[in-house]
Amino acid sequence: MSQRSDSEGTGATGAISYAQAGVDIDAGNALVERIKPAARRTARPGAMAGLGGFGALFDLKAAGYSDPILVAATDGVGTKLRIAIDTGHLEGVGIDLVAMCVNDLVCQGAEPLFFLDYFATGKLEVADAARVVEGIAEGCAASGCALIGGETAEMPGMYAPGDFDLAGFAVGAMERGADLPQGVAEGDVLLGLGSDGVHSNGYSLVRAVVARSGLSWDDPCPFAKGSLGGALLRPTRLYVKPALAAIRSGGVRGLAHITGGGLTENLPRILPQGLGAVIDLDAWTLPTGFAWLRLQGSLEAAEMLKTFNCGIGMVLVVAPDRAEALATDLRAAGETVHTIGRVEPGAGVRYTGDL
Repeated sequence: MSQRSDSEGTGATGAISYAQAGVDIDAGNALVERIKPAARRTARPGAMAGLGGFGALFDLKAAGYSDPILVAATDGVGTKLRIAIDTGHLEGVGIDLVAMCVNDLVCQGAEPLFFLDYFATGKLEVADAARVVEGIAEGCAASGCALIGGETAEMPGMYAPGDFDLAGFAVGAMERGADLPQGVAEGDVLLGLGSDGVHSNGYSLVRAVVARSGLSWDDPCPFAKGSLGGALLRPTRLYVKPALAAIRSGGVRGLAHITGGGLTENLPRILPQGLGAVIDLDAWTLPTGFAWLRLQGSLEAAEMLKTFNCGIGMVLVVAPDRAEALATDLRAAGETVHTIGRVEPGAGVRYTGDL
C-alpha cells in the first residue's frame, strides 16, 4: 500500500519541516509495515506484488481467465463511520468497506479479484488505522479478493481530531458473455438472503432514531446482547462465495444487493422493461433491530422498505425449476434463505402482506 500524505505549505518564513506542518511520513511508513502481514493473508492467484510500490499488478491469466471482462465498483461506509469513531469499535468498518464493493461486483456475475482502499485523516494514528486496514484484509480474505494497494492521506486541517474517512475500490472479472442480469422472465422466483443487521446504509436515519430514543451508544442494547453501538456496528454480510457458487451451478438470472433504497429501489435495477416484482412481506420476520428502529422512529412501512434492507441483504432472481435446489445449496453454505416473491408483468415492486 503506497503511503503518500499530502498537505499544502503554510508560506511561513524560516525553516519548517513536513512533520511540523502536521504530516508524519514516518507514521505512514510504520503503518505500511504493520499491515503487510494482513495484506499477505489475502494473496490469491493473479496477485503479483506486495505493498509499497507506485502501482499494483494483477495477472488475469494467472487468475484463470481466458477472455475476461473487468468489472469495477467503489463505495464507502457512510455515516456508520461516525458511530465507529465515537465508540472506538473500528475493526468492523473495514469489513463493511469491502462488502459494499464486492457484494455489488457479484451482482454483475463477476468474481472479485483485488481491492484498494483510501484512508484519509487529519493526523495519522497508526494503531487505529491498522485496526481498520486489518478489517479490510479480513473482508478481502473472506471474499477471495487480494488487498493489493491503497493510499493513506494525512491532511492537517481537513478533519477534526480523531476523525477519518474511508473509500474502497474493487475490481472483478468474468468470462465474456457471463454478465448478469441475463434472461430474467415472468414467473422467476425471488430468493432473499438474510442480512446481518443494518449493514452500511440508512445510518443517518439510525442516528436520528437513536437520538430520539435518549440512549447512548454505550447503553445496553434493547434488542441484542452488548451495547447499542456494538449491535448497530455489526458488519455487512459478505455474500460473494455462496452467490458465486449459486451462479456457477446454474439457474441464477440476476442478483440485487439491497443497499441504499432498500428492496423498493434496488430490485427494479435488475428487471427488464415491462417486468416488476411482487414481494410477500409475510415470507420473513422483520429482525428485532429493525423492529426497534421502526417503533422508536414511528417509521412507516414504506419508509422502512426504501431506507433499510429490513432483513434481506441480497436477492437472487432464479429460474422456477432451479429455485428449490439453489435454496438448499445456499442454506448448506450458511445462508438464511426466504422465498420472498416472483417476477410479474409491470414495473417496480409491489408488496403484499405486512412488514
